[in-house]
Amino acid sequence: MTQYDTLTKTLNDRLAELTSRVRQIDENLSQPLDADFEEQAVDLEDHEAMEAVENAGMLEIQQIRRALARIADGSYGTCARCGEVIAPKRLQVLPTATLCIGCAR
Repeated sequence: MTQYDTLTKTLNDRLAELTSRVRQIDENLSQPLDADFEEQAVDLEDHEAMEAVENAGMLEIQQIRRALARIADGSYGTCARCGEVIAPKRLQVLPTATLCIGCAR
């Protein structure tokens, strides 16, 4: 068992959850609009909200994939700016962190 096995599993589980959610949102957004113009206005507002949730999900998916790549290549936990170790407590709270707390400020 390696140092980051539990974290890798947690990140992969979250990745699967987000991927499923984004796929479901895509399916909902591809549905035709209602024939009633008032209902269309409501549908369009709902679409905007769903698109915002989808965009946030896709951003998190990218961050998780990058974190998993860093785990795989051995660079996980190292600040991308200064090269110092990112505090384990910071990584517990934000496992996709790429910067130490000093560089993140």
